[in-house]
Amino acid sequence: MARGLISWAWLRKPYCIQARFSYLRMKYLFFSWLAVFISSWVVYVQYSSYTELCRGHECKKTICDKYRRGVIDGSACSSLCDKDTLYLGKCLSSKPNNQVYTGSWGDLEGVIKCQMGDILQYDLGADMEPRKEAMLFDKPTKGTSVEKFKEMVFSYLKAKVGEQANLQDLANLVLSVADSNKDGHISLPEAKSAWALLQLNEVLLMVILQDKEHTPKLLGFCGNLYVAEKVEYTSLYGLHLPWLLELWIPSGVRRSMDQWFTPSWPRKAKIFIGLLELVEDVFHGPFGNFLMCDVSATNFGYNEKHDLKAVDLRRVVPEAAFREAMRDRHCDVDADCVYGADCSTSCDLTKRRCSTDVIQPNLAKACRMLKDYILRGAPLDVREELEKQLYSCMALKGSADQMEMEHSLILNNLKTLLWKKISNTKDS
Repeated sequence: MARGLISWAWLRKPYCIQARFSYLRMKYLFFSWLAVFISSWVVYVQYSSYTELCRGHECKKTICDKYRRGVIDGSACSSLCDKDTLYLGKCLSSKPNNQVYTGSWGDLEGVIKCQMGDILQYDLGADMEPRKEAMLFDKPTKGTSVEKFKEMVFSYLKAKVGEQANLQDLANLVLSVADSNKDGHISLPEAKSAWALLQLNEVLLMVILQDKEHTPKLLGFCGNLYVAEKVEYTSLYGLHLPWLLELWIPSGVRRSMDQWFTPSWPRKAKIFIGLLELVEDVFHGPFGNFLMCDVSATNFGYNEKHDLKAVDLRRVVPEAAFREAMRDRHCDVDADCVYGADCSTSCDLTKRRCSTDVIQPNLAKACRMLKDYILRGAPLDVREELEKQLYSCMALKGSADQMEMEHSLILNNLKTLLWKKISNTKDS
């Protein structure tokens, strides 16, 4: 009897082992298939997203077609369309209608930006999406004289930045950029390109602040495609991860990692000083005040010397245009009176209209954005005073021109404190 039981057990053992191996094989095949499916889906989604966002070839085709037909002209047209010396490299686009690429132009490295579709200007009265006009490059029309074009530019700038004593100087500055071949004359194709570019906040800022070190230089243009100076480090934080890892890291963990992977504190202090100087440039600029309506770390970078450089100026808008747009905006609550991420006014419930006075100046937004950035790793002998000044800065309310003395005092105190600490270090 015992021998029979033992024999039966030996007969059952291979069967159990075989069933176990079959189960493991099926489990392995299932998870392998699942991994392949998920990977394929992620790759498909990323590829679809890439093809939708990155349409540089379409932009180049449209621009070059209009250039060859004599509709537009500019300093970058020949290199882009005839010589192929203006090369579109890595795609950095975040929206299909705003194409952004790293690129090279002969020996120069730059960032190439191109507006897709019939886009001429940003409508402050709506969302951040550009407003479409009937046809791109339709102005000025054939037969328009140079003097008439100058009047067009002057009137547009007056509406954009407000009435100013030196408005004619700004118009002359724009016209000098429009003369792309520097022959002393503005052709109709050059005028069409310049008019299209003039509608873009970023290009207008680059023209106005072309002598300021924290603003990328406008290197050239063709139609509404333009080449800007390349910023070496396009993020204030030093950690760059593959996109696949980015999908799985929680936002809170990502923010903590960002704060750890940053330059040394003296270098961060120099970057922060650069941001304060940029705030001065757009507030005390020669051609009116501008509002920074998206003060986020992704819009700023720095070069090898750790001088701050603006990466994206599209959300820096003229205060005059902002006020005019808000004056006509209907509202029920304060949340209806917001433009971008950082420009807001209050809602006048008696009139159901937004007020025109911005709630916080640019300086307060800059301090809020970089508070944790500059406090982490700060030397103990300046940390307490620095934190105190930062909170005073963040508490600023109202537009800068309404509190000019307090605004200037806080800004200068912050710059002095930081420069005093880093002036004798090699990082300064």
